Amino acid sequence: MSTLSRKVQNCAAIALVGAALALGGPLRAQAPPVIAPPQTKPAKPVAAAPARPPAAKPSTSGPSRVAAIPPVSRGGSEPDLAYGAFQRGYFLTAFAEATRRVDQKGDPHAMTLLGELYSGGLGVPLDDAKAAEWYRLASQRGDRDAMFALAIFHIAGRGGLHDRSEAARLLAAAAKLGHPAAAYDLGLLYLEGQQFPQDFARAAELFRIAAQAGNSEAQYALATLYKEGRGVDKDLAEAARLLAAATLAENLDAEVEYAIALFNGSGVNKDEAQAAALFRKAAARGSLIAQNRLARILTVGRGLPANPTEAIKWHLIAKASGNGDPYLDQFTAQQPPATRAEAEKLARPWIEGLAAPKS
Repeated sequence: MSTLSRKVQNCAAIALVGAALALGGPLRAQAPPVIAPPQTKPAKPVAAAPARPPAAKPSTSGPSRVAAIPPVSRGGSEPDLAYGAFQRGYFLTAFAEATRRVDQKGDPHAMTLLGELYSGGLGVPLDDAKAAEWYRLASQRGDRDAMFALAIFHIAGRGGLHDRSEAARLLAAAAKLGHPAAAYDLGLLYLEGQQFPQDFARAAELFRIAAQAGNSEAQYALATLYKEGRGVDKDLAEAARLLAAATLAENLDAEVEYAIALFNGSGVNKDEAQAAALFRKAAARGSLIAQNRLARILTVGRGLPANPTEAIKWHLIAKASGNGDPYLDQFTAQQPPATRAEAEKLARPWIEGLAAPKS
């Protein structure tokens, strides 16, 4: 994700919940429905495992990507040449223009941009200390993007900063000024229950602010609260609506959860064909849950035609990443050798890719 806006929408620079939050049952993708083997009665929804909070994606190096700032009309009709240059990848031009605006006008938005450039080593040497100083100056002048960035530096321990209380204060200030990612991250702190007393209702309020601004992580998080009835009245239809919105934004966890809701008819009209299509898409994106559930669907022909070869292929791919399944092991063993051999051939490139060292 190379632009500021994409980074904000995915809340990719947050490290608030490295361990599963102590929720009395964590907030994440529920256990998918168990799809019955062919010789048993039709599949039924099963009791789902407690959910746990969306996985935080810490960014302790590289650009923080803090601001979803358009290239024009940053508080006025004058085109924002510095941010325009930044978003087109002309970092030296962005640096020169931002520096000019700081010198001439003391512009806090330009200060934030200078912090972003130093944070990512974009056109200038990477320098967390300088980035933090520019973010601090801009946040003192009321720039919400700088507040969010500085909070992330405290959380990630960048630039010599590591004060969770100050991070929480900055997130609250940015959220009050309407920063969606800050509202989402502050909601995670209320779920965590360490910086503040655990408060599901307050977390839901903050997630709602971010969700209404189109933040897919917040949409997913709020959906899990509606599904569990934590901080809000239990409402499976609202949970499904939020999951559908996050799915449109390509949120992988939401995509899997929405497929589960569609397959079970949970808060939404049952649609096994659409569920299967979403499972297939999520499986191709690397979701182990989706790979396993797609494999099961392909053994019984629910939502798409049965296909033993494809079923075994996806089972082998998921199993190679640690998501085993005794039922699918048994199904595989019952298939003809030629079917198993073809499935292994199709799965091999995926499995070899998993084993390849990451650069």
